[in-house]
Amino acid sequence: MPKTTTEILTDALERAATAHGVYEAEVLGGVHDAEWPQWYAGHMAATLAEGGHRFTT
Repeated sequence: MPKTTTEILTDALERAATAHGVYEAEVLGGVHDAEWPQWYAGHMAATLAEGGHRFTT
């Protein structure tokens, strides 16, 4: 059965959260990333594109 939109977005958010935690720890030295929304958006867009999903306007 195909995943629902909610399931797809939840998966992308969970992946972004995990990857961003690593980014903050390893790249930013544990400093809070004030630009996290942009980072998440870029990561999620890449993750969704890799999964064959596209946004349309």
